[in-house]
Amino acid sequence: MAEKDVSATQKALKARKRAKQNKPEFVKSESWRYIRVKAKWRRPRGIDNKMRQKVKGWPPSVSTGYRGPKEARGLHPYGYKEVLVHSPEEIAKIDPKSEAVRIAHTVGKRKRVQILAEAKKRNVIILNFKPAKEVPEEEAKPAETAAPPAEKEAKKAPEVEGKEMESKPAAKKKKETEIKEKEEKPKRARSKAKSEKGDAKQ
Repeated sequence: MAEKDVSATQKALKARKRAKQNKPEFVKSESWRYIRVKAKWRRPRGIDNKMRQKVKGWPPSVSTGYRGPKEARGLHPYGYKEVLVHSPEEIAKIDPKSEAVRIAHTVGKRKRVQILAEAKKRNVIILNFKPAKEVPEEEAKPAETAAPPAEKEAKKAPEVEGKEMESKPAAKKKKETEIKEKEEKPKRARSKAKSEKGDAKQ
């Protein structure tokens, strides 16, 4: 009997899904014409309203014909009946075969953990809980092995700093020699000019 009930609910859920695909979006009359009129459904009540009269060419009105099967009404897509839970004591009343738990948003962390532990013991499904993904050991190891290269770079850094310190005095000497050469150039030019003038007088 239990298997027949499960198959019947599954069939009803599939039929509800098919019916929902064919169901149109119901809109308020004249909402497409006036900005001030919102599209949210409201039943038309006018004497000459074409949607109330169900005139051809006008948007469809809400009716019972668009309803899903009775067996699937109020069920979760998984096929369970939702039960709102506020404390771990309430889980003892739940049937895990036909009912599923939804933890209330007002429940704190401590009580939420207790509810999860109790539900795990009784094999009760919790609809608004996503378990954390466990990181495999193979992915965790590369992060640990990646540390030595950083240490090598740290060791290399003092050596590079030493080389820079050695090169600094050499750079200072170069600058000093360049400054001296600049100062000596005008003196050489003056001496050349004097010698040329002496030769010209002779």
